[in-house]
Amino acid sequence: MANADDFQYEFFNVTFPAEYVAHVEINRPEKMNAFKEIMWQNLQSIFNKLSHSPDVRAIVLTGAGDRAFTAGLDVHSASQTSHLTPSSPDPARTANTLRRHILDFQSCITSVERCEKPVIAVLHGIAYGLALDLCLACDIRLAASQTRFSVKEVDIGIAADVGTLSRLPRAAGNASWVKEICLTARVFGASEAEKFGLVSGVYGDKSAAVQKALEMAGVIASKSPVATMGTKEILNFSRDRGVEDGLRYTAAWNAGMVQTRDVKEAMLSGVQRRKVVFEKL
Repeated sequence: MANADDFQYEFFNVTFPAEYVAHVEINRPEKMNAFKEIMWQNLQSIFNKLSHSPDVRAIVLTGAGDRAFTAGLDVHSASQTSHLTPSSPDPARTANTLRRHILDFQSCITSVERCEKPVIAVLHGIAYGLALDLCLACDIRLAASQTRFSVKEVDIGIAADVGTLSRLPRAAGNASWVKEICLTARVFGASEAEKFGLVSGVYGDKSAAVQKALEMAGVIASKSPVATMGTKEILNFSRDRGVEDGLRYTAAWNAGMVQTRDVKEAMLSGVQRRKVVFEKL
């Protein structure tokens, strides 16, 4: 099992509640888990490390406390940074500084999507702004019944720029609904989020949702890590491309990845009625 001492990061708790399962908890409950710059940088470091850890096969992402998964970006902290101050009297040069900053922020959130291991987000309480960016980079999203969502960015004068506007239309099945919630910034509940595909399950409270996520992570972790890594990779690749491209990529990927002992072990375990134990990745 992985060692939690190797994952000491400010504003995050990383634990390993079951074999091959990691639990990443955003830990700034006194500020409703609102993100400042060091937090999204640490998030990237955590997920990059978990991605390559042979002792991890599935990850659960939650927020500490009862009030919020995350209330989004810490606007007060962000307003104090130099990124919002013109770096040059030349607008093009100022714009390029801001562009680099935005791309860096995007990369940190995308590290969750790039992570080789499946990631399950559990949303509860307030899930505003950056909460949508972050959970949409996860593979599976669950919510407590009292969760309140909002794509909040238009209320602070910007278009969401860290992933929601690119990923939400692919996660939800109704373009009109997506545009409505993004343009109005209205708050909506967990049942509506489930209706339109933002989350795949709603549970009575945070505890029940986290328990379900951990159970699900345990099931995923019991599978071949070669198979789960490949499944996530191919699903993400195919999501943004045509069927023919997806099929060709699958063929190229599996041409290498089916050459694993995991396939033989999995088949024999069914015939021999035994539990298979897969090697570390």
